[in-house]
Amino acid sequence: MAHDRVKDEIVERVYRRVLSGMGLIVLHSGHASKIFQKLCGTDSGCLKWREDGEKEILWAVDPGHPIVAGLEEKIIIPQEEMYGEHFNIPQPDEQVFISWFEGGEVFRSGCCWHRGKGKVFYFRPGHEAFPVYYQPEIQKVIINAVKWAAPTDAPEVVYGNTAPVVPFVSHMEGKTIQGLHEKK
Repeated sequence: MAHDRVKDEIVERVYRRVLSGMGLIVLHSGHASKIFQKLCGTDSGCLKWREDGEKEILWAVDPGHPIVAGLEEKIIIPQEEMYGEHFNIPQPDEQVFISWFEGGEVFRSGCCWHRGKGKVFYFRPGHEAFPVYYQPEIQKVIINAVKWAAPTDAPEVVYGNTAPVVPFVSHMEGKTIQGLHEKK
């Protein structure tokens, strides 16, 4: 409800932290948040929705993914808000869950992306009018996602003008790049 009140400088700080290795879990209507839209590079608030309390079947479409560990192939949610495609997000790096709703709609409900050194997981279930977060399977998904998205000890990446990794003989014979540019 208050996505528009989040200050841009806070969004920028979170964005930089994700790029530097912090994981981010985006739940339910967080798809419309400024940080998720910035990380996606799209207006991820574009989707279909209906608050009818329909049954949802949440299918694990990547059963080997760590976020699915310890779960069955499907999670049945007795009552939930429907989200339907088209969902305006970039192609996920990993698609973990797809939802089917009683009204016939489907939705990409569990999507993973890598952004810089960070990991982002979007998980759709969780409307405030329905007790979805009390379901043990949903709690297990969130726990697994936190473990998956946790920062790792990745080596530091160096950008910019760097020295050669292996010494070599330069064919520039005392010439500089600046000198070559000036001859043009």
